[in-house]
Amino acid sequence: MAGHSQFKNIMHRKGRQDAVRSKIFSKLAREITVAAKQGLPDPAMNPRLRLAIQNAKAESMPKDNIARAINKASGGDSENYEEVRYEGYGPGGVAVIVEALTDNRNRSASNVRAAFTKAGGALGETGSVSFMWDRAGEIYYSAKAGDADKVMEAAIEAGADDVETDEEGHTILCGFEDVNEVSKALEASLGEAESVKVIWKPQNNVPVDEERAQSLMKLVATLEDDDDVQNVYANFEVDDATLAKLSAA
Repeated sequence: MAGHSQFKNIMHRKGRQDAVRSKIFSKLAREITVAAKQGLPDPAMNPRLRLAIQNAKAESMPKDNIARAINKASGGDSENYEEVRYEGYGPGGVAVIVEALTDNRNRSASNVRAAFTKAGGALGETGSVSFMWDRAGEIYYSAKAGDADKVMEAAIEAGADDVETDEEGHTILCGFEDVNEVSKALEASLGEAESVKVIWKPQNNVPVDEERAQSLMKLVATLEDDDDVQNVYANFEVDDATLAKLSAA
């Protein structure tokens, strides 16, 4: 299995090297503010806020920044962010889902459309590709959490559905409605996860060659660089030889 998950790890690693930390913190703060505004400001009573704070801590976001983002939700001058999903096709017919939190739908739609067009893709209507995906919970641990057997045993006991392990770490999958409870159970046995998310998991992946993979990486990077974009998903995979080249690049 050449590995869509491995390729996602490559993109994630490169993104961490290239991204400006203030931009990462800005996106994390926006998610915290929206989560706190939609529910209670107490993470113990608000699962979405708890996950947002956990992911912020995983990126070493200072406690003061987290507190300000929570407090901003109750302020009268806080922005009103909308959750928007964009769907379309990238190079090679690869399906792409983009999740955004925006205070200006026209700006976000224009920027996302421009990124697709520049990459040789096309932005579609909402629902045009999401039927090919499932919602799932994704909990990620680095390799230092333990070997594959230890993590698998912990995942089974926690009620997870599957575990994908490679040299980088362990991706644990569960039902999206169960992600909070499963992550709590895993924390008791493996410690705090590096990230806990509700994701779009493709039902099938599209094989792509090195050229297409590079084009898709550029598209994903362009989209992720947009301040309004929170998450980008694409349903493609590459073979081992291409993975090796991209890892070395």
